[in-house]
Amino acid sequence: MVVGLGNPGDEYVDTRHNTGFKVIDLLAEGLKVEVRKRKFGARFGSGEFEDKKLILLKPWQFMNRSGQAVATAAGFYKLGVSDLLVVTDDMDLEPGRIRIRAKGSAGGHNGLADIIDKLGTNEFARCRIGIGRSGEETRQSRVDYVLDKPTEAEKLLLAGAVERARDAVLCWIEHGVEAAMNKFNSYDE
Repeated sequence: MVVGLGNPGDEYVDTRHNTGFKVIDLLAEGLKVEVRKRKFGARFGSGEFEDKKLILLKPWQFMNRSGQAVATAAGFYKLGVSDLLVVTDDMDLEPGRIRIRAKGSAGGHNGLADIIDKLGTNEFARCRIGIGRSGEETRQSRVDYVLDKPTEAEKLLLAGAVERARDAVLCWIEHGVEAAMNKFNSYDE
């Protein structure tokens, strides 16, 4: 199951925080999977890639409440954490960079923190897409930054990163997390 994090609602569609949703949309388009079914507090669809069943999931609550949808869907499909990859934005990476990890902390990301809390483990793969930071570092300035639309220059970087993240997800499905990390974490512009 591949989970893309974002916020529901038209006002959030093109914001930095919805980068995970963009990867799911790109995967869905390429794999001809409709992510429209409503269940688990999410929008989801299922299909196949390389003879493996695939579930694409977009939790349909605000970012910091993503965990219940992920835990419920994983439980329903009887998936282990090794069958889960979460795609999300990351302020600690430069815009356009991606990083895949087999496990880890939430790193200050409220969506990941909620998933870790609801699953009771941090032992799941994640693909982080860099969105960079604003100049200010107050809590409100961070919130405003992630919920804002990227600049024109950032849009190009993020579009490339979303495509690389899609490719990294497909690599993860076909070859596993180590192969995806080796191939995509070494990317330099």
